[in-house]
Amino acid sequence: MNDNLTAAVGDFLAHKRALGRKYVTEEATLGLFLDFAGEHGIAALDELTTPLLDTFVASRPRNRARSFNHLVGILGCFLDWAVIQGRLAASPLRRIHRRETDERLPFIFDPVGARRVLDAAAALADNPRGKGRGSTHHAIFALCYGLGLRAGEACGLRIGDVDTDRQLLVVRGGKFGKSRLVPHGPRMGELLALHVEHRSGRDEDPLFTFDGQRCVNPSTPSQVFHRLVVELGFPVPTGVCTPHLHSLRHSFAVGCLLRWYREGVDPASRLYRLSTFMGHVSPLSTAVYLRITPQLLAEGASRFESFAEPAWSEATP
Repeated sequence: MNDNLTAAVGDFLAHKRALGRKYVTEEATLGLFLDFAGEHGIAALDELTTPLLDTFVASRPRNRARSFNHLVGILGCFLDWAVIQGRLAASPLRRIHRRETDERLPFIFDPVGARRVLDAAAALADNPRGKGRGSTHHAIFALCYGLGLRAGEACGLRIGDVDTDRQLLVVRGGKFGKSRLVPHGPRMGELLALHVEHRSGRDEDPLFTFDGQRCVNPSTPSQVFHRLVVELGFPVPTGVCTPHLHSLRHSFAVGCLLRWYREGVDPASRLYRLSTFMGHVSPLSTAVYLRITPQLLAEGASRFESFAEPAWSEATP
C-alpha cells in the first residue's frame, strides 16, 4: 500500500465517508496536520515520530479540554486506522487527554417551561426579513422539544419530508449523514400539516423559509431562542448551562425516561428505540442526554421502594 502521508489521509477520509460520515471538521484538522508535516519535511507515514506529533498538538492551542481531546482523538483515529490497514507498525501518538473539570449539566425544560417558550415564539411579530416568524419558530422549537430533532434537522426539512397520511417525518442527512423516519402523534401532525398547506410548493421546497427559497439557517432560531429565554427569566441552577436551543433535545430525552418510569416501563428495554428515534449510533450516545432531575429521582426512588417493600416486610419483626 502507498505509505505517502497525503495519500493515506485521503484514503482514510474516503473510508470514513463510505460509512456515511461527513468528516468535515476532521478533514480540516488533518489538512492542518499535513501542512505542518510538510513544513518539517515529513512525506511518509513511517517518518512520523512521537516528538513531532507532540509539537503539532502544542502548536494548536486549545483552551477547552473538549477541544483539545477532540484534536488528539482525530489524530489517534487516523493513526489507528493506518495501523489496522498495515501502513504503520504502531501509532506514535502519545494519547494524553485533559479532564473536563468545567463541564456543566444541560438545562432541562419541564412541560410548563417548554410551553412558555413555545407561546413566546408563537407571539413573535413579523419583520421585513422574516414573514411568519412566530409560526416558524414555534414549529421548529416544537419539533426539537416534541420529537427530539436537532435544530439543523428541523430547519432543513422539505415539504416532501412530511408524510401526513402515515404521520411520519423523513429526516435526511442528520449527524454522520444518516437519515431516519420519525413517527409523530396527531397534534404534531396538525402543526406540520398547517405549514405544508401554507407553503403549498414542490416536494423539494423548504418547509421552513423566510425568503421562499432557502431553508431557515439554524443560527437564526438559535439566536431567537436565546433571546426569548433571557426575556422569560428562567432561573439557572448552579452548575447548569444557560438554556440554549439544543436544551430542548435534552429535555425530550429526559421526558421520555420520566414518562417510562411513570408508566411502569423498564427504561433499559426502551433505550435502543430511543437511540434509533434520536438518530444515534448506539445507546451510549443517547446516555449523554439522560440527566437526573428531581422528578426522575423521585420516580426512581418510588420504584425501588416498591421493589424492596416485600423484603423489608419479611425483615420486620
